[in-house]
Amino acid sequence: MAKIPATSNYNFSSDPDIWNSLQYAIAASSGFQRWQLESNIQLKELRLEQQVQRYLRETLETLAY
Repeated sequence: MAKIPATSNYNFSSDPDIWNSLQYAIAASSGFQRWQLESNIQLKELRLEQQVQRYLRETLETLAY
């Protein structure tokens, strides 16, 4: 199993299969789907990848409190 650095410098674009699988798994999760319903922003204008990135960022910000 590849070791992924804990820093934000890791670029998933070098592992597109991993990133695609991960973002589809996240998009299928109940937490992501609830976030989409509760979100006040226009998500339909964003690509799935952008939505997943925003969801992860907001989730991590919430957990940081």
